[in-house]
Amino acid sequence: MDADMVDESESENVASADGETIADATGSSETDLAEVDVEALIAERDSLREIAQRIQADFENYRKRVVSQTADDIDRATGRIAESLLAVLDACEAAFVTHPTEIEPLFNLLLSELKKQGLEVMNLQGQPFDPAMAEAVMHEAGDGDGNSVVVEVMRTGYVWKNRVLRAALVKVRG
Repeated sequence: MDADMVDESESENVASADGETIADATGSSETDLAEVDVEALIAERDSLREIAQRIQADFENYRKRVVSQTADDIDRATGRIAESLLAVLDACEAAFVTHPTEIEPLFNLLLSELKKQGLEVMNLQGQPFDPAMAEAVMHEAGDGDGNSVVVEVMRTGYVWKNRVLRAALVKVRG
């Protein structure tokens, strides 16, 4: 029942469905109801604000995840293209050994363009052997200190955007 609908000539209190006093002859209960309604509205507003903030944070996390996943997918796809060009690099490298002056400009151009896109040549000569970076195809007896060192690179290894594209084939001492 609405407070405006109460006959002002009545002196008794009118109760609402939830037991709150809506109006009496003095009108003191109307302020109590207004305070209750304001508090309920503030609580509801705060609850809806929290929900909106959670949804906004979830959407931002989703957006970041999609951007990251898209970048990873692009890196994998370009990595497959670079991997397919490794046979060309191997052929250029083999030709460079026998005819360095004729092949060097082409080999350097191909290698520099791939480096711009994220290809890195592994330089393992004299480095400690790392099975994640290289595959040992030959072993040589060492000093007995237990440390394995790459003494010869038999096939160049490549890294594509911090991921091993192809492990090097190496000869290890130790």
